Amino acid sequence: QVSLVASGGGLVQSGGSLTLSCAISGINFKFYDMHWYRQVEGKRRELVATIANNGYSNYPDSNRGRFSLSRDEAKSTMTLQMNSLQPEDTAVYFCNVRGINSNMNYWSQGTQVTVSS
Repeated sequence: QVSLVASGGGLVQSGGSLTLSCAISGINFKFYDMHWYRQVEGKRRELVATIANNGYSNYPDSNRGRFSLSRDEAKSTMTLQMNSLQPEDTAVYFCNVRGINSNMNYWSQGTQVTVSS
């Protein structure tokens, strides 16, 4: 059974940092790309960061240089380091894994990130 549990959200001041973790079980990391998304109520869920099964990470322009995504298969975790946070980063954050050769697609519950100005 696949399980993703997101943690690490909280309240931080503008310019601060947070680290989000996703504890993952039930999959072989070699066959999955991993992502973080975020969603503001009433808006579409948007991609925050991606790390491919080969370890290559990619970010939307708005997050590049501020966010860093890593994965640790031995610890079964994916970690998103977020720096220089701004109020517009306020959202509920979700981790997601997607099979590279299948249609497997799994989500965590959300974790709230609130950045005060």
